[in-house]
Amino acid sequence: MAPASRCGRASVTRSELTAGPEATEQAGAQLARTLAPGDVVLVSGDLGAGKTTFVRGALRSLGVEGPITSPTFVVGHQHEGTSGPLSHLDLYRLAGMTGEDPGLLDPFFADDAIVFIEWPEQAMDAFPPERVKHRVRLAHAGGDQRRIEVES
Repeated sequence: MAPASRCGRASVTRSELTAGPEATEQAGAQLARTLAPGDVVLVSGDLGAGKTTFVRGALRSLGVEGPITSPTFVVGHQHEGTSGPLSHLDLYRLAGMTGEDPGLLDPFFADDAIVFIEWPEQAMDAFPPERVKHRVRLAHAGGDQRRIEVES
């Protein structure tokens, strides 16, 4: 039997409405405080919903300095946080791992890395499901507002 994802155990969903990019970053920072080495966070939402903004807040909270941009055109960025390695992936351009180098994403999934994955639905076979701690869904809620749902 395959191991269940951590998110699959007695899941709890919380919802929050943010008023702008700064509040969306703060929501990411708040989530980051719950993470431990090895955790994976899946971040979904339409184009422009604030996925990278949310992840930026989380990565800043975990000690990343300097620019934090979407890795859409390079699949992923690796960072060093105050407590270890951090990875930020964007799977928008992937259509699964079939036909890809089997080791393409291995460097991003070190055992002690905290990993944020934008567009996980594009390649559900690209990450270890047993490491998923949170599933985050961002949605437009009018103007700069975003609805953020976190399943833990």
